[in-house]
Amino acid sequence: MPDFEEIYQTYFADVYRYVLALSRDAHTAEEVTQETFFRALASIDQFRGDCQLRVWLCQIARNQYLSLCRERKRRGELGKDPGDDGIERGFADRDAARRLHRLLHDLPEPYKEVFSLRTFGELPFAQIGELFGKTESWARVTYFRARQKLKEGFDGPAGP
Repeated sequence: MPDFEEIYQTYFADVYRYVLALSRDAHTAEEVTQETFFRALASIDQFRGDCQLRVWLCQIARNQYLSLCRERKRRGELGKDPGDDGIERGFADRDAARRLHRLLHDLPEPYKEVFSLRTFGELPFAQIGELFGKTESWARVTYFRARQKLKEGFDGPAGP
């Protein structure tokens, strides 16, 4: 097993981008990524090698992020994060941005996560497929279908 400092240097950016894609908030991504590496250090002896180390770290990060979301929801803080700025930047019309954000929020899994990882996290399809235990082709097809669903919803009639 490589030195933990080497693991941190090698995988920090990947884990950070993954969490940033999930949260769409740099502060949250930094917080969750730091906690992920703290947890990984504490349980590195439990890593069995069934998957790549990057995948294991991203699984820890996802669990940490979901725990943070549950905690914030319990405290009533969930709506206070400035995480939707990335979507609105590309749109001059706030209504269009709100509509797209709603469509993305309502997109079923795995489409929502694959789209977020590719668009916001800028992860390659190979890494996305790896995170889901699928192929690169699966990630490409899922991303394409997510884009189609968003486009169809956006081009359709305006919702509430």
